[in-house]
Amino acid sequence: MMMVPRTAMVPEFLTPTLKSSRRYFSSHGQFGVAVFRFGGRRFLNPSRVFALSETSKLVTEFDPEIPLERASTPPTSWYTDSQFYRLELDRVFYGGWQAVGYSDQIKNNRDFFTGRLGDVEFLVCRDDNGKINAFHNVCSHHASVLASGNGKKSCFVCPYHGWTYSLNGSLVKATRMTGIENFALNEMGLKPLRVAVWGPFVLLKVTKTTLSQEELVTDDVVAAEWLGTSVGRLSQGGVDSHLSFICRREYIIDCNWKVFCDNYLDGGYHVPYAHKGLMSGLDLETYSTTTLERVSIQECGGGSKAGEEDGFSRLGSQALYAFVYPNFMINRYGPWMDTNLVIPLGPRRCKVVFDYFLDPSLKDDEAFIKRSLEESERVQMEDVVLCESVQRGLESPAYDKGRYALVEKAMHHFHCLLHQNLKL
Repeated sequence: MMMVPRTAMVPEFLTPTLKSSRRYFSSHGQFGVAVFRFGGRRFLNPSRVFALSETSKLVTEFDPEIPLERASTPPTSWYTDSQFYRLELDRVFYGGWQAVGYSDQIKNNRDFFTGRLGDVEFLVCRDDNGKINAFHNVCSHHASVLASGNGKKSCFVCPYHGWTYSLNGSLVKATRMTGIENFALNEMGLKPLRVAVWGPFVLLKVTKTTLSQEELVTDDVVAAEWLGTSVGRLSQGGVDSHLSFICRREYIIDCNWKVFCDNYLDGGYHVPYAHKGLMSGLDLETYSTTTLERVSIQECGGGSKAGEEDGFSRLGSQALYAFVYPNFMINRYGPWMDTNLVIPLGPRRCKVVFDYFLDPSLKDDEAFIKRSLEESERVQMEDVVLCESVQRGLESPAYDKGRYALVEKAMHHFHCLLHQNLKL
């Protein structure tokens, strides 16, 4: 897929001389009023001002004050426009708490894992004292990505020039820097990020601003900011109970990240039509939706429990589907919990990371695990087809906005939260 260039095109009304001198431009702020310098003078950057104005218009095309019964969905531009996507990264993903992994990934000292969200490369590790740290995963020397994947390390050595960092982020070795003036190791460490753990989840505040390593957060503060008043309900549903990690599966989907979220939040609307197998195990007549500050909870009782006649039951008697704004889903059903993390990769592409957890009493039941994962995989592939189809439809000139059904309360709640973050 063609990636959208980060640098906005210079408008045609700029003179050829000005166009050819772009290397002298110094813009300030992705979506603020930007300026560039040319010949010692300061100018408003027309391309940035235009982008600001046009993106602001796109945000206002959705009105959160209109109740669901009369509301229209956001316009297609929210799912296709590259400038709108950049605004989402800045306003939605860089600032609030984000689920990025699970605690067993850093269970022991020296464990680490890495990831990326938007333009932010991050690294999470547990040091030799058992403390969990998180950093921008970028070497302070010449910006190489420092580490990749996950595993265990006693230190991080840059693969480019060998600069070495401890697990607390300090620079301990800078190769071939003898004779360089005004160079201090203690000023060249990794840039820290806020990190916390709630239940089995590792959370980051993925911000582009620097953070002092002394700045700490508590579990109570994280729970209040991330989950709000849903904490008790999720705990009652067994979301933070001890479960055994089973496996991870990842899907690259050719759709905007919000298309996947919308599909999840439609109140079971699509289940009878798209998930015949799943439908047999749910009683949609009991389906309910509760919206809270940044969380929506969908619940549904078990249906005919197809498969129980041969001793197999994956869904159990009650399913809980929690959506934590903006991009994290927690599904608790029977002995299982799986989580879905939706990572935006561009206006028309995303990655969805599924992590599966199981009651410890069943972690060695290979036949049960295999059959459960096969059923889950079938549902996921059905959703991939749906989401990619919706994205193609959103690109069509025949469609601009749609309407909500009453069962799509959680989806409307999601769009209202987005508008709250995006308004300029």
